[in-house]
Amino acid sequence: MNVEIICPLYNAENYIENLDRNLKKQQNVIINKITYILTRSKDETEKKLKEISADYSIIEPENFSHSLVREQAAMISSADIIVFVTQDIEIKNDNWLEKLVEPIINGQAEASFSRQLTKYDNIEKYIREKNYPAESYINTKSDIEKNGLRTFFFSDASSAIKTDIFKKLNGYDNKNLPTNEDMYIAYKIIMNGYRIKYCADSIVYHSHKFTLRQLYKRYYDTGKFFKQNSYLDKYGTNKSGGSLAKYILKRAIQDRNVKVLLRFIPDMFARFIGMKMGKIQ
Repeated sequence: MNVEIICPLYNAENYIENLDRNLKKQQNVIINKITYILTRSKDETEKKLKEISADYSIIEPENFSHSLVREQAAMISSADIIVFVTQDIEIKNDNWLEKLVEPIINGQAEASFSRQLTKYDNIEKYIREKNYPAESYINTKSDIEKNGLRTFFFSDASSAIKTDIFKKLNGYDNKNLPTNEDMYIAYKIIMNGYRIKYCADSIVYHSHKFTLRQLYKRYYDTGKFFKQNSYLDKYGTNKSGGSLAKYILKRAIQDRNVKVLLRFIPDMFARFIGMKMGKIQ
């Protein structure tokens, strides 16, 4: 099977050279194409894309959509497998892609996603621990009763889907989703009887240092997504968030991580209020 890698870009001048280099050094996988979609900006991303002879297109900021940009590229792909990545992942190993697509090629699953680690010793460290464990697993429709909303956990920071399945399911249904487009497609994959494998041996670093304002905005968009897709609430959205908060607090206490403990209440408050306001608006 061959692969097309699809990556949206915006203000990516500090990422694109390393990202492209690490994508191209992947071993034991036939990369049919690497497609970049650049949202027009004032930095030097386009200049760098030209320097590395990249295959890219440009869209205007008002035309950007997390879901539609990916969908439009995927729908015209001729590859067997589409791989979605974000510009800010760091790939350390030359077998990241092989391990990501292996379960699809071997018939274990129709979609897969990578383990994400962070460089920072902040709250995100414990979120990554909880969401991306050291052991791989496969989720199917039969796991919903046990796992609830976690059954549809999926991240297109580094993910793969069989192209024919993506097209058969009509991608994101031509919806302009504010965020969580990965959960939207994961729900469709699972509910249609397909399988998603979490690949703990396919590793990327994905690190953030969000301000409280940025966190509020992210969770506002998440709340908006859940309002638009309220059918997901029955799988335990509040329970999932509460479980994550408890895990973060427990691990920060175990590590005596004072920085995280001091940040914990304002951080969780920004997430909680953002989610609530997004659902109200």
